[in-house]
Amino acid sequence: MPRAIDLHVHLPLDEWLDNAIGPLLPATEAYFRAKVPRKTIEEVAKEYADRDILGVVLDWDDHSVTGRGWMGNDWLAGLSGRFPGALMGFGSVDPHDDIALDEMARCAGLGLKGLKFHPTMQQFDPGEERFYPLWAKAEEVGLICLFHTGTCGIGAGTPGAGGTKIRFSHPGFLDAVGADFPGLTLIAAHFGWPWFMECLAIALHKSNVFIELSGWAPKYLPPEVVREIGNRLTAQTLFGSDYPFISLDRWFSEFDQLGLSPEAKQAILVGNASRLLQL
Repeated sequence: MPRAIDLHVHLPLDEWLDNAIGPLLPATEAYFRAKVPRKTIEEVAKEYADRDILGVVLDWDDHSVTGRGWMGNDWLAGLSGRFPGALMGFGSVDPHDDIALDEMARCAGLGLKGLKFHPTMQQFDPGEERFYPLWAKAEEVGLICLFHTGTCGIGAGTPGAGGTKIRFSHPGFLDAVGADFPGLTLIAAHFGWPWFMECLAIALHKSNVFIELSGWAPKYLPPEVVREIGNRLTAQTLFGSDYPFISLDRWFSEFDQLGLSPEAKQAILVGNASRLLQL
């Protein structure tokens, strides 16, 4: 078992930065106050292996909205074999695509454990019932659904933010989807900030809703989040970094200063994720 499982890894490869973020990269780097050094997949894998961390690599399929290419489910599924113990992938499907349900079943067949959805970039409201067949299929085939929730760093601080709309990622949809699909595991990446109080309330209400801490240097976590992850939501909290926008060493250094119990830290860093991923 690794010492930690990072549920939120992006790859600083040319093909990801140029396709997924593209011309919005300078604004995104300014938002995170971090210049992203470009690396190879081998360099990223070594960084995780050297720290005894398993990184879950994410991308999202939004081709019907943007026309961009993306890493693809076959490539993501192959990471665990190429870099065992260091990297694995979550897949994705385009929610607007007619073949989305078939692709979800194929993802399960490829051995992928979960899917990443980005409502802001994919331009859809997961709570709309026309998307319910997606969640029914994920529940049927046992795929975790990890959602970007809350604001978005991509294009932030520019006029119109590249046309993206953060309202699609309001975490409120987790209430209805979590209620209507009790066998489906839902993960709220970034804990829904700035609507984090609502996100916390939904997770406290529904044990199939998890919060994930990526996108925040731990010293900036709201005190309400720190209180709940150390108490009532310890068993429903997951470590995510948002690498490469936040460095692993900084994240761990600041996380150690939060004053959480050893038991809470162990659950958040590795225990909860290893249970969900059935490692």
